[in-house]
Amino acid sequence: MRIALINENSQAAKNPLILESLKKVVEPMGHVVDNYGMYTAEDAAQLTYVQAGILGAILLNSGAADYVITGCGTGEGAMLAMNSFPGVICGHVEDPVDAYTFAHVNDGNAVALPFAKGFGWGGELNLEYIFEKLFGFGHGQGYPKERVEPEQRNKKILDGVREKTLRPLLECLRDIDPILVKGAVAGEKFGELFFANCKDQAIADYVRGLR
Repeated sequence: MRIALINENSQAAKNPLILESLKKVVEPMGHVVDNYGMYTAEDAAQLTYVQAGILGAILLNSGAADYVITGCGTGEGAMLAMNSFPGVICGHVEDPVDAYTFAHVNDGNAVALPFAKGFGWGGELNLEYIFEKLFGFGHGQGYPKERVEPEQRNKKILDGVREKTLRPLLECLRDIDPILVKGAVAGEKFGELFFANCKDQAIADYVRGLR
């Protein structure tokens, strides 16, 4: 699995710590981590949580990433921004139980974490435990055991509803302020990471036209 890390500007200074915790847990599992930044609070490309959502949607819909880890001060804004787009099911995760149940009940492809609220002593340990529960036990198997069948059935129903209520990503992006979208893909290492892994030529062409 290719996992993308995205930090918005208010919590950019924590990017190295989050990256270290994520790689420590998931690389031994065989997963690959791509760090899309922000890398420091002083980066030239300043991502808002809205732009983190745009970037996350581009990565997931293009196949450049299989999973996105993002967040903001509370995680709420980043979660809402991610869920504004097709092809994204983003959970708000504060602790390892949230991570485990989201993976097995909701079977999404992104999580938004609070990187300021409640993030104090031992914050990096909580991150490690979250990543262990999120990636170490499979996905979509249902929880609890006696609810497996209805939970899996509900997930399929939700997927069907979203197919009817959400437009294709490129239609969405073309209706958004192009300056906003351009800023979302302006990160220092975006081109290097994205174009090497993108599997959707139409999205790749659109993004090239922005840069």
